[in-house]
Amino acid sequence: MKKKKYEGKLQIVLSNSIHLNINSLEKGVYILKIVNKNKVIKTTSFNKI
Repeated sequence: MKKKKYEGKLQIVLSNSIHLNINSLEKGVYILKIVNKNKVIKTTSFNKI
C-alpha cells in the first residue's frame, strides 16, 4: 500500500487556534506533524473511525 502525503500551507493566522476538519478523510490512522523552519516541533496521531 502506497502512503499518500498531503501538505498544506497557511497564510498569516489571525487567531491562536487552527481547526482541522477531517470529515472528508477515509477511516484509518493519521499522523499530524507540525513543522517550523523545516523542523518537526510536534507529532500527534489520531484515528478516524
